[in-house]
Amino acid sequence: MKKRIICLLLVLFTPFAALAEEEGEEVFSSSAKAAILIDGASGRILYEDNAHQALPMASTTKVMTALMALEYGKLEEKVTTGKNAFGVPGTSIYLSLGETLVLRDMLYGLLLSSGNDAAVAIAEHIGGTVEGFCERMTARAKELGCENTVFKNPHGLPNSEHHTTAYDLALIAREAMTHKLFRTIVGTEKARIPWEGHSYDRVLNNKNRLLSDYEGATGIKTGYTKAAGRCLVFSAQREGMEVIGVVLNCGDWFNEAEKMMNGGFETYRFISFLKKGSLIETLHVKDGEADGLGAILSKDLGGVFKKTEPPLLKIELPDEITGDVEQGESLGLAGLYEGDVLIDEAAIVAKETVKTRTFRRNLERTRENWFWN
Repeated sequence: MKKRIICLLLVLFTPFAALAEEEGEEVFSSSAKAAILIDGASGRILYEDNAHQALPMASTTKVMTALMALEYGKLEEKVTTGKNAFGVPGTSIYLSLGETLVLRDMLYGLLLSSGNDAAVAIAEHIGGTVEGFCERMTARAKELGCENTVFKNPHGLPNSEHHTTAYDLALIAREAMTHKLFRTIVGTEKARIPWEGHSYDRVLNNKNRLLSDYEGATGIKTGYTKAAGRCLVFSAQREGMEVIGVVLNCGDWFNEAEKMMNGGFETYRFISFLKKGSLIETLHVKDGEADGLGAILSKDLGGVFKKTEPPLLKIELPDEITGDVEQGESLGLAGLYEGDVLIDEAAIVAKETVKTRTFRRNLERTRENWFWN
């Protein structure tokens, strides 16, 4: 089938373009040693600065530790604190040797109070050994597209070979945020979990002040060591758009995160153009048993666009249908572009099954009509 391409410039009735002309587009700059802001849904990079330099990341390591626990563990299984987890230096939830918590509670201790002891307990529970767990962490990060990430521990204490990049850490955080429990935990300001041997619970406080200070904040994780400096993975959602950001070695970490997210929300917006099942066109069926065939969208079509750029919709469809087509069969493609950049695309599929007329089918139909008449 010969394909044709239809291009439509979508002019939205908003004041964005006029504002851009008067005020100029938002210009990002960062005081962090490395920084990035991405669209959480698509992974589109909205801003980056030195985002691919390998750097230490302190306790933001625990985003990956939690992701591994969620992917390979069971939330209600018991995790026992071994000798390697007991008394790990740095931040702690004060696990006793031999103390047992379910994995769900260990994750709260890991992400809210940044417990290094919880990190080691989880690592040994999932991976058998810390070393084995870290090898799996590194391999999983590679699967997510992280090219410059090596994990040597599950907590982020200094190690010269333990590093990531702002870009890689954003990819890891984006994947972690697809897990409902992770999203719940990192969006929680305070929680309680059991404390074996005590008549009261542990009280866990989230160190991410963005949750209380920034409108729409959804997470994610702080980290600090002298070697890594202040590191922060952060996220927020407004008007259907969620951004995920990372700053590494950033003295003014929370203010920097707010500035980056403000810039993202001021410069970009999420647009939902068409819903799954929307009729794109009714195609002529040559010698068809039906006069036309509905060509519909296979999924929702939308994405994050600069407010100053009118999106371009490109539709690729045949002039007509010349053979049998089954319901759901791909007929073409719809793509949303910002300039030359593809933002989102969806297959255009057949709404119903359509058969073309043949001598045999015509004969069968004639027989049926003759029989019933």
